[in-house]
Amino acid sequence: MPATGTRVDGRLVALLAFACGAAVANLYYAQPLLAAIADDLHVGPGTAALLVTASQIGYAAGLLGVLPLGDLLERRRLVTRLLLLTAVALVVAAAAPSFGVLAIGIGVAAITSVVAQILVPYASTLAAEEERGKVVGRVMSGLLIGILLARTVAGLVAAAGGWRVVYGFAAVLMVALAALLHRLMPVIAPHSDLPYPRLLRSVGTLVREEPVLRTRMAFGALGFGSFSVLWTAIAFLLSRPPYGYGEAAIGLFGLAGLAGALAASFSGRLADAGHGRAATGAFLACVVASWALLALGAHSIFALVAGIVLLDLGVQGAHLQNQHAVYGLHDQARSRLNTAYMTFNFAGGAVASAAAAFAWERGGWGAVSVLGAALPAVALGLWVRMRGQPA
Repeated sequence: MPATGTRVDGRLVALLAFACGAAVANLYYAQPLLAAIADDLHVGPGTAALLVTASQIGYAAGLLGVLPLGDLLERRRLVTRLLLLTAVALVVAAAAPSFGVLAIGIGVAAITSVVAQILVPYASTLAAEEERGKVVGRVMSGLLIGILLARTVAGLVAAAGGWRVVYGFAAVLMVALAALLHRLMPVIAPHSDLPYPRLLRSVGTLVREEPVLRTRMAFGALGFGSFSVLWTAIAFLLSRPPYGYGEAAIGLFGLAGLAGALAASFSGRLADAGHGRAATGAFLACVVASWALLALGAHSIFALVAGIVLLDLGVQGAHLQNQHAVYGLHDQARSRLNTAYMTFNFAGGAVASAAAAFAWERGGWGAVSVLGAALPAVALGLWVRMRGQPA
């Protein structure tokens, strides 16, 4: 077993970053394709938007039931097997004859794509203490780039070959990554020998005993909820007048969010320097402010793009601060800490994406903007109230 807590080879960090991005992208391919899927499978936009909810519920289930295994099983073997299962589920999605089968394929792929969240604490374990924030920030940058480029890639591929080709392409990528990671990931012995039921129960114990974890769970769920509101509803806005864009053009809007990937690296350095609390408040304020621009985006493409940039920067910067604080609580329980944090994150995202579809159908982009702004405003209010407390 290689030593951990030492300087990490930059090439390995880059591979882990790419793998995280490719795995988590599976959750987001559907977002720019919702209008096309709705037309092809003869469902309404509200029903099509439930694919986003299905992926987030599936991911939350994977976080709760699969991610703790990162503390129990050898992670190289776990990662490669999960990637192969993901490939199978993506093939089902690509060949789906009906909306129900498509939702099942996407949901199962979301459960196994939790491999991305196994790799983040794995990278943290490999890193020395003084570079942990930087390493996690780089891996998170890859993950965030995957989230954002997923929409662009999905839109371009779908425009060329249809939405089903997107899922076939993703399946091939998962198989290739499984082979590469099996060859190059260092083997690290598991941190825990608890039986699986006790391992799951210990997640609840960590939540009860760690106030910092609870606080960061709330920040994460509200921030990611706002993120999900935007990316669930934006395809409906952009596919209708005054825009009327197709899948490829809608997917390109994911590029506007690349500021979030830059924020992760910068945010990691702030965390290493001890400025985590102040940075968290600043990033949450960015998310609230972004929705003023996004609301104007109903009729202004420039305001819409500027709002996307600011929202992604704020959400991802705050997310990195949350993870840095959570991973610092217990060295031997990072996968379980990440289970609690990310399960709550994606549960919040699932609820918010469903609420976004409802808001769109009832009040259009104005209602979506109010919902999107309210969530980070609650998080920012909580941050202010907890001044002076550990967070």
